[in-house]
Amino acid sequence: MSWARVERLDASRVIDQLEEETGVRLTFDGLCAGGEVGAAFVRWPSGRRSVLKWRPGTQLSALQAGPLAVTEAVRAAGQPAPATELAAQLGSAIATVQELLPGAPIRQLGEAAFEQALGFNQLQDGLLADRLDIPTLDLFLDSDGPGFCLHGPLRAHDRRTAWLDDWVVEVGRQPAALREVDAVHVDFHPGNLLAVDGEITGIIDWDGAGRGDRRLDLVTLRFGVRSDGRVAERLDAVLDELPAEVLRPLWAHMSLRLADWAIRHDTPSDVAHWLDLAERRVD
Repeated sequence: MSWARVERLDASRVIDQLEEETGVRLTFDGLCAGGEVGAAFVRWPSGRRSVLKWRPGTQLSALQAGPLAVTEAVRAAGQPAPATELAAQLGSAIATVQELLPGAPIRQLGEAAFEQALGFNQLQDGLLADRLDIPTLDLFLDSDGPGFCLHGPLRAHDRRTAWLDDWVVEVGRQPAALREVDAVHVDFHPGNLLAVDGEITGIIDWDGAGRGDRRLDLVTLRFGVRSDGRVAERLDAVLDELPAEVLRPLWAHMSLRLADWAIRHDTPSDVAHWLDLAERRVD
């Protein structure tokens, strides 16, 4: 069965639409590496560089109430998150222009950067306790997400993925003990951590951020560490300390999210990789 793929950024088209909507003319300056939807470097008329991002199927009001509000909160707390310099509704999609932070995406997370990442995650603890206006995150354990965390691909792909989906749905029906007062990045993996000489200088891609349990970011980071080295061992030790009613729903969410995405966008070996990792904590 063929499943729908997520549409990628067409930078030239979005730049034209932004000019029509806002009157600001940006100049395309190359595509950014990585990312599932894509991002591009752009220049303002002054020559200053920024990052253009585009998100289909999203309303600007929802972005402002959720991810942008979370980003401003974490910036105020000391997180090196980019400022949003421009945001506009373009039909059924939104485009944002964000501050270009120094550094390059981390390829291999070292122990020093890992310690920094843990510290930044700690800053998110209880950060949104007085911001109940920010929507809580949904893990989509028993329903489809908006373009991700789809159950159908797992149900249809093969017996192994269907079995994983059964487990995810079962976890979603059981009581959880998750907090709803933390700032959560949602996509906290090494590719979204910028560094200079091994030191984290930026945390990017807060597009899905919301209010929930910051420990989801630690689970996400574990799925993003692709080796079984020392950092993976230390992360596993951190996760081992979490109560089952906390870890199981967070692990189930990431298992569903990455298995679904790999089925629809990646190769059979990628699907197998995520299943192997997911099954390590399936009880």
